[in-house]
Amino acid sequence: MDSYQLDPTDIKILNLLQKDGLMTYQQLSEKLHKARNPIARRVSRLQKLGYIKKTVALVDVEKVKSVFTAFPWIQLNNHADETLNLFQQEMLLHPEVMECYHVTGQYDFIIKIVLPDMGSYNEFIRKKIGALPYVGNIQSFLVLAETKRETAYPL
Repeated sequence: MDSYQLDPTDIKILNLLQKDGLMTYQQLSEKLHKARNPIARRVSRLQKLGYIKKTVALVDVEKVKSVFTAFPWIQLNNHADETLNLFQQEMLLHPEVMECYHVTGQYDFIIKIVLPDMGSYNEFIRKKIGALPYVGNIQSFLVLAETKRETAYPL
């Protein structure tokens, strides 16, 4: 993967697929003014090389059920590699944790948690996060409204 250099056509493909992952090879080829088969080969190569991790449907969860979203900031008791790795591995175990970022500053991690309600959040924080022996301080930021959420990165 390190030896492959993305060219402008690859970048255009990635930009288009980020906006609509269901675009067909034919649609991509029309937008890019290129033949369908070379576009199909490029998309396949981008998938094989890991530039395209997966294709998903972005569901409007509010139309399906009510959710409670929070962004707790987590401060660990120490910064040993083992402790950082333990916390990261623990976050991978919980489907409620949608995102987990190791950050600079006073706190060590910011995580995004989605649960049905405040009671579920309180229980999760107390029993799953706060109970970890290496977690020191937790500061929670609760989402009141979502104004913008993008998934496509500008390339």
